[in-house]
Amino acid sequence: MGIHLVSVAAREWFGADEEDGGKGAIASALNEELRRRGLAPYAPVPEAAVPVPGPGQSFEEKLVPSTHGFDALCRRHLAPGEADLLLGWSVLVPVSLDEEIRLPLASPCTDETVIAGAPEVLALTERLAVAVRLPVDAIPEACDNLELTMWFLEGEAEEAVAARPGPWAEDLDTAFYAALYLRAPSTRCAAPAR
Repeated sequence: MGIHLVSVAAREWFGADEEDGGKGAIASALNEELRRRGLAPYAPVPEAAVPVPGPGQSFEEKLVPSTHGFDALCRRHLAPGEADLLLGWSVLVPVSLDEEIRLPLASPCTDETVIAGAPEVLALTERLAVAVRLPVDAIPEACDNLELTMWFLEGEAEEAVAARPGPWAEDLDTAFYAALYLRAPSTRCAAPAR
């Protein structure tokens, strides 16, 4: 199966059943921490009554390529704290956070859940996209059915290399993660799932 990065709908965010993607414990702990900091609780955007497949309203991508090149890119172009923020989150919420929030709850990849704000992650990723001259207009915008993953893995990215050469084309695995981290912050809420 591997690890997928997926958007989390409101019913899943408040759901208690982890087997069904429920994040209720994380939602409660996040709101408790926000209240402790004097901030308003996080309430996800309600879902559309009838979701339409393929409109880019949800997010699902599979983390298949190696992350080594992307990690090195982050370390080259971002300050240490910025790189840690970009590479270390396990839940991304579409609100601004002055700093990441660490919760003592296990996530699919670690023993804790690290919550980051999408605006901060997006700003860091935009800098990386500029550094590698990622052809943002050529990569898929809708990422709700592995579109980005398939674009990179099934040859369309290689076709784009011929038309749009540049530093991004030197390491397509790194370009995949730059594109992934650029698209993920535009979702309602994103988290890894197995």
